[in-house]
Amino acid sequence: MNILSATALFVGGLLTVQAAANLQLTRAVGSPYGAATLQLWVAAGLLGLLAALVGGLPALTRVADVPWWFLLGGLASPLYITSGILLFSRVGALAAGGLFVTGQVLTSAALDTFGLLGVPRHPLDAGVITGSLAVLAGITVIVKGGQRAMVFAGRAPSAPPGAVAVAPGWLVLGVVAGAALPVQGALNAQLRTVLQQPIAVALVSFLVAALTISVLLVVLLALRRTDPPRWPSRAMPWWGWLGGLCAAAYVTGAFLLIPVIGAAVTVALTVTGQQLASAAIDAGGLLRLPRRPLTGVRAGGLALLVAGSLVVQLT
Repeated sequence: MNILSATALFVGGLLTVQAAANLQLTRAVGSPYGAATLQLWVAAGLLGLLAALVGGLPALTRVADVPWWFLLGGLASPLYITSGILLFSRVGALAAGGLFVTGQVLTSAALDTFGLLGVPRHPLDAGVITGSLAVLAGITVIVKGGQRAMVFAGRAPSAPPGAVAVAPGWLVLGVVAGAALPVQGALNAQLRTVLQQPIAVALVSFLVAALTISVLLVVLLALRRTDPPRWPSRAMPWWGWLGGLCAAAYVTGAFLLIPVIGAAVTVALTVTGQQLASAAIDAGGLLRLPRRPLTGVRAGGLALLVAGSLVVQLT
């Protein structure tokens, strides 16, 4: 495995850690939108400091030359972060990751096949099709097996085995949030062609994200659709602040990898890292999340997903 593949696996795993950290921050803040706002400004602040250290701030003067739609990649971060907060507590890390993966795989395949948003065109072949189908089959098994695991663990004693106790709207939200990630990576790659500085690109993306979620929070507060956020107490674990750092690392890594190894391969590897981390967190009940046993069915689904990802990569 080369350094690029290892990097993609690592940043994929950070997505799961990010969601778990954001869930802790949400419990401390009292509002998922308040937590997402706080984490995105933390990420933007960290990237601003890094940009200053590496001399990337002068590149921001070129933002005026950027086509407006290059900036839309920043909208994916608040969508994904808020969706993770809402879904992790409802379906668990592995199942939520499966929903995100579905959107990621389908969208990245479309970007590669049709050469959309400036992504180099890679014709669809039997390997990519086979690998993508294996990934989707693995996700399906994981999600259904996750419901059985919840019943087995006594979390839904009245539900029949295999029953899905989650409203369809939550499932759609997970798929849409996942689909936004490869689009974000492609748009940020386009933004880099103008700014010519990767840290500046990540900074702009997160400033757009932070401003967007801030406006949404103000609107929701005005409409009384969310509770007013409060400052986190000392009872929150220190790693509850790491969500912003994980998000910044993922976005920066993804848009650097996509032009080099392609959107489908990048997503296949980040998906694998994400699912492996999710399985470990679910099985061990880590990061203060409920324990969901890694049953034989779920392990089989995970194996299918990893195998499919590797087929896409090798192809």
